[in-house]
Amino acid sequence: MAVLTLALKTLRHRKAAFAGAFVTLLCAAALVTACGMLLETGLRGRVASERYAGAPVLVAGDQYVHQTIHKSNGKTKHKAKPITERAWIPASLAQRLRRSPGVREVVAEVTFPVSAKTGPAQGHGWDSAALTPFTLASGHAPKAADEVVVDARSGASGARVGARLPVLTSAGPATYRVSGITRQALPSQDTLFFAPAEARRLAGRPGQVSAIGVFPKTGEQPDLTAALRGTKALEYTGDGRGTVEFLDAEQARVKLISMGAALGGTSLLVAILVVAGTFALSVQQRQREIALLRAVAATPKQLRRLLAGEALMTAVAAGLLGSAVGIGLGFWLRSRFVALGAVPEHLPLVVSPFPAFAALLATALAAWAAARLSARRAARVRPVEALGEAALPTARLPWVRLVAGLLATAAGVTLTLVLSTLSTEAASGPVVLLTALMWTIAVSLLGPLLARAAVALLALPLRASRVGGHLAAANLRAGSRRLASIITPICLLTALTCTILFSQTTMSHAAQREATSGNRADYVLGPRVPTSLAKSLRDRPGVEAVTEVLHTSVRVGLKKYGAQAVTTQDLQRTTDLDVVAGSLRHLGTDSMAVSENAADRLGVSVGDTVHLTLGDGTPTTLKVAALYTRGLGYGDLTLSHATVAPHVDNPMGTLFVTAPDLPRAELSKLASAVPGVTVMDRAEAEAVASSAPNAEVNYVAMGLIIAFSAIAVINTLSMSTSDRSRELALLRLVGTTRRQVLRVLRLETITALVIATTLGTGIAFLTLTAFATGMTGSSTPHIPPLTYLAVLAPTAALALAATALPARLALRQHPAEAIGARE
Repeated sequence: MAVLTLALKTLRHRKAAFAGAFVTLLCAAALVTACGMLLETGLRGRVASERYAGAPVLVAGDQYVHQTIHKSNGKTKHKAKPITERAWIPASLAQRLRRSPGVREVVAEVTFPVSAKTGPAQGHGWDSAALTPFTLASGHAPKAADEVVVDARSGASGARVGARLPVLTSAGPATYRVSGITRQALPSQDTLFFAPAEARRLAGRPGQVSAIGVFPKTGEQPDLTAALRGTKALEYTGDGRGTVEFLDAEQARVKLISMGAALGGTSLLVAILVVAGTFALSVQQRQREIALLRAVAATPKQLRRLLAGEALMTAVAAGLLGSAVGIGLGFWLRSRFVALGAVPEHLPLVVSPFPAFAALLATALAAWAAARLSARRAARVRPVEALGEAALPTARLPWVRLVAGLLATAAGVTLTLVLSTLSTEAASGPVVLLTALMWTIAVSLLGPLLARAAVALLALPLRASRVGGHLAAANLRAGSRRLASIITPICLLTALTCTILFSQTTMSHAAQREATSGNRADYVLGPRVPTSLAKSLRDRPGVEAVTEVLHTSVRVGLKKYGAQAVTTQDLQRTTDLDVVAGSLRHLGTDSMAVSENAADRLGVSVGDTVHLTLGDGTPTTLKVAALYTRGLGYGDLTLSHATVAPHVDNPMGTLFVTAPDLPRAELSKLASAVPGVTVMDRAEAEAVASSAPNAEVNYVAMGLIIAFSAIAVINTLSMSTSDRSRELALLRLVGTTRRQVLRVLRLETITALVIATTLGTGIAFLTLTAFATGMTGSSTPHIPPLTYLAVLAPTAALALAATALPARLALRQHPAEAIGARE
């Protein structure tokens, strides 16, 4: 208790010294809380049903691929992975469900995407309006094939009964007469109702439905077990209906789990590294105080308890405030992800005390461990040695820290080698940041040695600057430990920023290079083009070839592969995949082409068969017809358009058109018959292809960690400069002018920047080289020079400002007053 009381008094009288640790811990708690909220939303998030709100029980397809693994010990393990498209079920199942005990009525429906003048919408048959339920406010139900009912939102936007409404579906553009307007509108989706037969035609799934609503008899619980036996349909109730209705929400939950875990783990590692550096600098600045305590018979145990108590008190205060800030940060993150399309609006953020509690616990443990480690050597030194070291700090590096630094270096080498063998984004993504962090940890542990070596090299150019340079070189040589504490956060900021930015540019540049090399088309039409337009263009004079392209994903076992589906007629005139084995002429509904990278992972070659699951869960077996090299630009797998189109939610894709003698204006005029279709020339299409998928999401997520590192840079430099007020006052007393003192500090900061940015750049380049080797097959990452300079400039500005402002405040005091205050 006495030690805790002393710790509290110490905090009261050293507010400025502990402000830096407080800010660091607050930011750490906020980051961990926000990441925890994302992770919990992925694990426990639920979406309330809108479209199926009126159906107590829903029967729909299983949205997962399942695999049972038999272990050598006789046990089995079941795994499941989500599919990306909607799984449809047989329409005949409705009759079986209708005969089930306790069932009063069943309502089957089809769902398909449409576009109207109000924007994207969902199309249905009017016979399924009872699932919400929708009722008519005016007009009548659609009876003829050219009639449609619009929802209340469209009615409020100006739609009137009897008006003509242009609609784009996968069957092509058509105009329907508005026969009625509903009283209701769903919160997050526009709805159009067609005549039942027309809806089934537009859905393009003969004999199948997307879902079946089950209405029980009054007071009875329906038993659907017998009806569902032997089918791939499942029973959904409560919020489970929302997962069927909003497939994007379920896919977003999976992304949030991986993103929250990766971002939270990285945040925690960065926080531990920064917090340890902050406490090490704080203990280093208090060597004189610790020496005096040892001289008056304070035991090492008491000192460790004192420092740990101070750290815990600071961590609890910072953790409580940081957790509250983190909740707001979590909501901001979610809003940004919604704006970028990574998270749907109807997936609410889960708010519970668990992330805040975990952040508080993690912050307290990190602070306690950092304080104990930082105080370990200072507390064990004998009293006389302690006073001596306080006057002239030792340059030796403790052997424990040296061994830990060498182990971290070995771990960095191992991770770098592993990263160079990883060829999938899912596998390499977490390892990229972990590799950069591990190298930074090694730099942090070996910092004093690296600092002394770097200062020895830079001493000569520094001394060319007469008074300021001589003083800066002497200060840096004597204060290698302080310099190492400054280098670590700047190195971390540079390494992480460059790694995050240039891993994206490396991938996008490689994909663009392959897409550009393989593009033989003169024009690209998109983003959603119906097959009817492709057919009309093929018959147009001057058009040599038209290739329809759909993008989807499939699973081989449980592993996910990006795939494109293409029409094979005249494919070689629009696209060159750089085939190295086999031939695309043999590509048909029973075959596919595989990139070399995917072929290595699958262990297949030309002539082998692959069992895979299409986007809607349909299993199929295809023979490998060809191998190609341009997998980054065109996807891991290339399938026939006829194979994939019936198994995706929206079969409208992109058109690649080879028409060298057809003017763009004339092609645009032909495409204008389909609303929303744009015509791009080859250069514009290549620019679109260069944008990396999910890059903005990664930038937002990892930008928080970069911001945390930037705060650590400001924090560390401010603490270091503020603690040197006595040293600056002594320089003033011996005749050094204010300008010369500021020049000395500026030269020291510039030297630290040169060392830290060189180390950070080296870490990033080493990591990116390994990443590029595994992902692109080239050992040269793509680093735009202007972007690299844009990274260094703010870092340098932050460092110089964080040094200059505290120094100017310290120099405002009279030198004698400053020395007296420090004493």
